[in-house]
Order: sequence, then structure tokens, then C-alpha cells
Amino acid sequence: MHLEEKTLSSEMIFDGKVVKLFVDKAELENGQVVNREVIKHPGGVCVVPLDENGNVIFVRQFRYPHARVLLEIPAGKLEYGEKHYDCGLRELKEETGCKCGKYDYLGRLLPTPAYDSEIIHMYLARELSYGEKKLDNDEFLDTEKIPLEKAAEMVMNNEIEDAKTQIAILKTLIFLKKES
Repeated sequence: MHLEEKTLSSEMIFDGKVVKLFVDKAELENGQVVNREVIKHPGGVCVVPLDENGNVIFVRQFRYPHARVLLEIPAGKLEYGEKHYDCGLRELKEETGCKCGKYDYLGRLLPTPAYDSEIIHMYLARELSYGEKKLDNDEFLDTEKIPLEKAAEMVMNNEIEDAKTQIAILKTLIFLKKES
């Protein structure tokens, strides 16, 4: 079929805690056989927590692959079998201490579709109530409030580099404009 590739074989070469790495042989539409390296990932969720004053609650945390602290919205990895709806609420509570009264689905994104199966689901959380964070033992982060409009400017000025955060902030702006 046009533009489709047929998997001929698949070999797992790494089985990690977060990802699994496969090397597949695939047949192209012209009959050529190529290798495809594929990272299998359970997926994730990110949440835009928007308070009653129009501020987004961000997290700052060290990201090892980039060797620096990044500004992001709360997010986390799905546990196998977990519903993304529930994962987002869990991550919101763990990372910010917040629960929400209104929780809207903003859609999904494929962060690196060329070699990674990860799907990230995006949510907007409003009508926030505040409690204590419940960070994992190996998780260290700070929270920070930034007005939504300012956050969108930061995205456009490359001050927020994280892809899921960029997309979710911009989708939140459009969602809210359509809602009003």
C-alpha cells in the first residue's frame, strides 16, 4: 500500500525501566528492506494548571539528557494499563499539590514520531484547590506561577523549550478563546 511499510521482523535489544528499544526490518513500498530503530514508550500526560487569576503553575526541574533545569508544565509517564485521564490528575497532585474541579482534554501529540512510539495527552486543569505535593523519591522540582499570556510570549521567544509545554500552552490559549 502507498506510503506504508511492512514489518518483517522485530528484535528487542534493550528492555529498560522507561523504554524498550527495538531494531526492526521493514519492507518499503518499492520492495527495499531497511532497518528501523524504534523506541517503545508507554506514553505520557501533561497538564496546564490554570489558577483563578489566569496564572499557569509551572515546574522547574533538572533534565539529565540536556544537563540543565527546564521550565515545563506538570507531566508524567503513563503506567502500563493506566488511563491518561487518571495519570494527568495523579501528576497534577504529585507535582503541584493541586486538584481540579474542571479538567478539559486538549488532545494528543506525537513528540518524535520518526523513532519513538510515545503519545502525550494534554489537559487543561481549572478550578484548582491546593494541598501538599507528593513527589516521587527521585523527583526534585520547584513550582512557579506565570500568567498564561506571558507564558505564550515565552514560548514564542524560545524561553520555554519543552515541546509538550509549548504546544499545550498555545492550545490552551486557543481553547479558552473558543470557549468565551
